[in-house]
Amino acid sequence: MGGMFGVVAKDDCVKSLFYGTDYHSHLGTENGGLAVWNEGEFSNHIHSISQAQFKSRFVSDYRDMVGTMGIGVIDDDSPQPLIVRSRFGICAIAATGLIRNKAALAEKILAEGGSFSEVAGGGVNSVELVAKLINKGDTIVDGIEKMQGMIEGSVCALIMTDEGIYAARDKYGRFPLVIGEKSGGGSFCVAEEASSFANLGFEAVRFLGPGEITLITKDGLKILRAERGERQVCAFLWIYTGYPASSYEGISVEVAREKCGRAMARRDNVDADFVTGIPDSGVGHAIGYAMESGLPFRRPLVKYTPGYGRSYTPPSQDIRDLVATMKLNAVRDVIVGNRMIVCDDSIVRGTQLKNFTIKKLWDNGAKEIHIRPACPPLMFPCIFASSTRSTSELATHRAIRAIEGRDIDDYSPYLDRESAKYQEMIEWIRKDLNVTSLKYQDIDDMVAAIGLPAKDLCLHCWRGR
Repeated sequence: MGGMFGVVAKDDCVKSLFYGTDYHSHLGTENGGLAVWNEGEFSNHIHSISQAQFKSRFVSDYRDMVGTMGIGVIDDDSPQPLIVRSRFGICAIAATGLIRNKAALAEKILAEGGSFSEVAGGGVNSVELVAKLINKGDTIVDGIEKMQGMIEGSVCALIMTDEGIYAARDKYGRFPLVIGEKSGGGSFCVAEEASSFANLGFEAVRFLGPGEITLITKDGLKILRAERGERQVCAFLWIYTGYPASSYEGISVEVAREKCGRAMARRDNVDADFVTGIPDSGVGHAIGYAMESGLPFRRPLVKYTPGYGRSYTPPSQDIRDLVATMKLNAVRDVIVGNRMIVCDDSIVRGTQLKNFTIKKLWDNGAKEIHIRPACPPLMFPCIFASSTRSTSELATHRAIRAIEGRDIDDYSPYLDRESAKYQEMIEWIRKDLNVTSLKYQDIDDMVAAIGLPAKDLCLHCWRGR
């Protein structure tokens, strides 16, 4: 996972750059970086943020930086942004996403006599690889198009040159890039999260289309490559990944979550004393459920916010477990003796939900726990972002292996919520989680809550295509 922010201003841009990048902190926990351009000079600062929040790691850099253009990034894959010398001159580059064929592309470049100076996680730095692929083009735009054609996966990129900032959305628009303009004109920004705009005085003016490349300068915007005809936006943006105050394709994250919760309530008939959501992303779904069902919304679990990010984001299981243990505090007086409907965004691995969240509720005297995930069972690992990487991680596949006694190739019986195999899988997960009941969101209801046609959404995690 990762998030980017870029800004072009007629005066100093550093305050907007610093805080705009920080507003993407929910999208990564490993690396942070800032790069600025000032009177023809490029400079950058890159730090690990695995043990500290972005603001605290970069505050001293922020105080010393000066520039009229800048790009910032928070990312779990590679340290960035990088400053590179290319056939197009010196530029700073940031990129987020996943390159599934990274090793093969790197080997090809090495075989052609190229080299890599940056290392990340024992392999090449993905951003340096993106820069080398772009450098194969006749122009920056041609290079971006060539890069997008060569990778398997999905990459959004910001490239800062003396001209301005080139913003390139991935070719199917799986992840967002939105442009903002400051009231009164003179400054433009580009971000993955539109929620980074308002407090900095920017207003969203347009979302880049799939595959679109736009040059942002202090004088305005210039579309250099029009959007592609096909889009496949990641549905998980609205269900989990996105910040509640954000919107994608003009659709509010919080409102979509409320609609998901309402849909779950309409299909449910369980008796309970209240509804709750697992903080933070489960809260919007739970509010929608409460609105539709008429049950009160209460908070048996509260998040201790300072210093604790998302337990889904860190790359290692031990760190995920630590965050899951420490970030939620139980309110015993709300829990004891009560039957509760617990809305969550999803069940991915299920280990944190079982070992930390559910256990805290039982240990504090819960009478019944009814789990309601706001999306269907996750059946396939994401192949476009750095989240789940293998089927073995998924709770559904642990269930299927237990039911079948082996790994299988055809999962179709488990994709049909009306089938006996689906029901058997859900019951296995329910028992494994140790909850009173478990009922997942219907995929058609999820799509309707988001509000885009199914053909415009990437539903690979649920359908495998």
